[in-house]
Amino acid sequence: MKNLILNTDSYKASHFAQYPQGAEFVSSYIESRGGVYSETLFFGLQAFIKEYLATPFTDADIDEADAIFTAHGVPFNRAGWEYILKTYDGYLPLEIQAVREGTMLPTGNVMVQVINTDPECAWLTSYIETALLRAVWYPTTVATVSKECRNIIARYMDETAGNTDGIEFKLHDFGARGASSEETAALGGAAHLVNFSGTDTLSGIIAARRSYGADMPGFSIPAAEHSTITSWGKDGESDAYANMIAQFGGEGRLVAVVSDSYDIWNAIDNIWGGELKDQVETMGGTLVVRPDSGEPVEIVPEAIERLMVKFGCRVNAMGYRVLPDCIRLIQGDGVNAASIEAILEALKLRKISAENIAFGMGGELLQKVNRDTQKFAMKASAISINGQWRDVYKDPITDPGKRSKRGRLALIRDNEGFRTVRESDLGDRTNELVTVYRNGDTLNQVSFDEVRARAAQQ
Repeated sequence: MKNLILNTDSYKASHFAQYPQGAEFVSSYIESRGGVYSETLFFGLQAFIKEYLATPFTDADIDEADAIFTAHGVPFNRAGWEYILKTYDGYLPLEIQAVREGTMLPTGNVMVQVINTDPECAWLTSYIETALLRAVWYPTTVATVSKECRNIIARYMDETAGNTDGIEFKLHDFGARGASSEETAALGGAAHLVNFSGTDTLSGIIAARRSYGADMPGFSIPAAEHSTITSWGKDGESDAYANMIAQFGGEGRLVAVVSDSYDIWNAIDNIWGGELKDQVETMGGTLVVRPDSGEPVEIVPEAIERLMVKFGCRVNAMGYRVLPDCIRLIQGDGVNAASIEAILEALKLRKISAENIAFGMGGELLQKVNRDTQKFAMKASAISINGQWRDVYKDPITDPGKRSKRGRLALIRDNEGFRTVRESDLGDRTNELVTVYRNGDTLNQVSFDEVRARAAQQ
């Protein structure tokens, strides 16, 4: 699936013959036109450039594309692709500008702009839309959802704990198995790691390392699943739990144990808070109890209250109750931005600090997003014909929300925040769009630490 010529929509193959005579350059842009959130956390373009645009296509790729498009029933611009192969050694003659990754950008602003660099390839700008838009909207949307969750958690930690210590481990990525592909898990998993350091999505770690030079951007702990508990049998539930402490407990260590295989209340009241209470309190680390069924807004407060009955609690400086350091809870079922807020609000009403809980988020984090979550689009905004630039735009009377921008664009930042302007009106102001790709070269690369730092500042 790495043939870049085939990484497009079928109808794109015929577009080379649809532009006006004399067309030399086409300029297009990507924006979030609105959506669930008023801002987006831009991330993921560098990974696409390194994975797809930094490798040239070949004669074999052209032959494959020719055969497939011809059999498929659409024309193939073989001459155009052969020209690129001969003139640019198979690298795409494009220039891509983008806002710095990690930037929180209000919707309605240009975040990426692309233009062909060779007047013989005016058709190429739009041809890359399918792959480029997909490379931007998905990781950006996941990063945005993850950032919103962090903002919610931070607010409740400030209110109920007086600080946000350890927030980087308050939302754990459980989404690998629910993603539609390994590449989806990799891109989405890396996007989550912009905001947090907890993950079980190894693919996201690899993506952050390979595309952004990260060292070790995410961490996990030993954790039980239902099969490793239920394989001991119902009568052996206590032994299964004791084995987890024996195998993974110790000074400064954390171990998570799913505890609802049979009866979560029995597990809390009589096993963790009864038979194994001494082991939990003396192992030197932290047991993280995991409920995995039921209505989270009801189950989580009840579970923490029961743990406090058995293990006690203290009252922090903000007047909220906190479990002893030896025990905590993680909720990983039914978790999304809305349920995180509902759970934390329910805890707050019971005077329970957000310090007591972490969350695991799976499909809602990596899979339950789409291009319309933030209304992403890539549109042509300018064309040069015989040396004359013209605006290109759409303005459908049936949907003003789909009105597109006109002209070559620039992004500025002033006292009012980010604003999109015409490139010709930039003057001496700094363009926040920087060139990240040109004719096969990856430019102005960013490290994962830079992306994280930029996201954290906003």
